[in-house]
Amino acid sequence: MARPDPQQRRAARHARPGGASAPPRPRKDPITVERIIDAALQIVATQGHDALTMRSVAQALGTGPASLYVHVVNKSDIDELLIGRLCSELVLPQPQPTQWREQLFDVCVQIRDQYLRYPGIASAALATASTNLDTLRVAEGMLAITLAGGVPPQRAAWAIDALSLYVAAYTLELSLVHQRRHDDDENWVVDREELIRRLTALPADEFPHTRRHAAELTGGSGHDRFDFTMHLFIDNLN
Repeated sequence: MARPDPQQRRAARHARPGGASAPPRPRKDPITVERIIDAALQIVATQGHDALTMRSVAQALGTGPASLYVHVVNKSDIDELLIGRLCSELVLPQPQPTQWREQLFDVCVQIRDQYLRYPGIASAALATASTNLDTLRVAEGMLAITLAGGVPPQRAAWAIDALSLYVAAYTLELSLVHQRRHDDDENWVVDREELIRRLTALPADEFPHTRRHAAELTGGSGHDRFDFTMHLFIDNLN
């Protein structure tokens, strides 16, 4: 009896019991920078920025960390790409000298809302001096708006930096508070009513103003404090 040739032996190794051949394995989508960004954003949206690592991104893509290094330098590179992606989605207006304050405020609100969609991602913005073109597009747009309002260039440049820092710090604080309220080990976070009670219970001789104005110190709903700070800053730029 003739022995099976190599092709027949190969077919037998890949045959299912009963003679049915195994279906071909589906090909994995190739790893790309865009897929890395998508996976990273999903991790941040669902688990927070602290959960973002090279390993967690690789696992989300069904690969190993080494595969990512073909496309990105390191975790900091991913962070810069994430901020660039969020900035690419912002709508920048054509600068109007008579509406520049409203336009600048609107851009800051857009950035705020983007950061709040991805808990803790503002820390990535604070940690990098980005040269990403999408990020620089937003800085260019904010500078154009401010200059159109007649703000001197140096004052405009520092103003944009200060506004960007405040937006990032504001959203990062909200993300941290939200995280602590849902963390069983961080049950020391108190609500406004309890905070007022503690402030009004302070020694009157040491904290007279804090006791008297506890309601004002803890007041504000939604983004009242954000709006106040933005208008206070922007309205006094020139």
